[in-house]
Amino acid sequence: MNYEIKHLEKDLWKDHMIPLNYASEFYYDVEMKQKEDSFQIELNKKRLDVPCEHKVEDYDFPDKLYQDWCDKACAWGIEENGTLLAVIETAEENWNNRLRITELWVDEKLRGKGIGHDLIEIAKDQARLERKRAVVLETQSNNANAIGFYMHEGFSLIGFDTISYSNQDVEKKEVRLELGYVMERKARLQRSQIEIRPERADEYKEVERITQEAFWNRHGKGCNEHYLVHILRDSEDYLPDLSRIAVVDGEIVGTIMFSKAQVRAENQVHDIITFGPLCVKPKWHGCGIGEMLMEETFDLARKAGYPGIVIFGEPDYYPRVGFRTCDHFGITTPDGKNFDAFMGYELQTDGFKDIHGKFYESSVFEKLEDEKVEEFTKKFPLMKKQYYPSQW
Repeated sequence: MNYEIKHLEKDLWKDHMIPLNYASEFYYDVEMKQKEDSFQIELNKKRLDVPCEHKVEDYDFPDKLYQDWCDKACAWGIEENGTLLAVIETAEENWNNRLRITELWVDEKLRGKGIGHDLIEIAKDQARLERKRAVVLETQSNNANAIGFYMHEGFSLIGFDTISYSNQDVEKKEVRLELGYVMERKARLQRSQIEIRPERADEYKEVERITQEAFWNRHGKGCNEHYLVHILRDSEDYLPDLSRIAVVDGEIVGTIMFSKAQVRAENQVHDIITFGPLCVKPKWHGCGIGEMLMEETFDLARKAGYPGIVIFGEPDYYPRVGFRTCDHFGITTPDGKNFDAFMGYELQTDGFKDIHGKFYESSVFEKLEDEKVEEFTKKFPLMKKQYYPSQW
């Protein structure tokens, strides 16, 4: 039987109790020796004299979803006729830019089917989308099966607390262990390490594929940006002379695509430009590739005489490279609105000084019908749609 992992809405699942029962024949013995100027610590896997069994009714504070202490918690799971069969819950740790797995459980009858792995992948994807530096979780030294599973998923020991549950945790062989998965980050690249150039016809599908990978589940379930790339090339508004891809050691790692746009007032029409999508493959995030794509193409657009750029983009990213909200320029959306994600950039000195009115992008952006996007997406490797709290 196939099971679908779905977002568990807070209004429906808050305070739902999770039956976190486990049994173990092994534990990790925590041995600490303190000297005058050092500590010696060892964790050795040993067999318990008597196998331990923990049941939810043994705990004074059983695990529940969406508890008030969890900051911006979000849960996903498998449910059947209202019965929860598997679940993962995460919570943000904004102060140190980590994502914490607060709950993870799979019903015994579903274990061994890869569901635990799929749940962990949801947390890792969330961390990637939100640019977190690590995923962390708590487990216990006597839950050896769980520790082995987490290690198999790439987690490692990052710390422990010998008096988390009681002052006798070591004697009880139930020490709180902190495990962590560090998100892959490549070093920032130098301009000489990146080739920035126009795409070739034989690279079209690969550019579409990396665009799908970069935007998948980012702004909503799935994405349509890869289809936009496909149809934008055939639009009369496409600007191939400005559009570029980034290549590192023969691998296409990013792209930026420009198109014509206008700012219209009652008696005037001003020609400007916009770009989108701009994307970088997730494993290359943080390397400066997006900034270098913009720097090089903005210079091309500046030399071509364009006054400025208006985009709909991520407000926590684009201001770092000089974008300002369009209310600074007297430019609004077609329905007269302004908001943080609606931004402009002057390519020339005072490029928008005499340009005011309503912004209109190419009509190609209105041709992203769901049915056509779905059909086009079938040409690429299957990627699962999922809800994430950072989506618009």
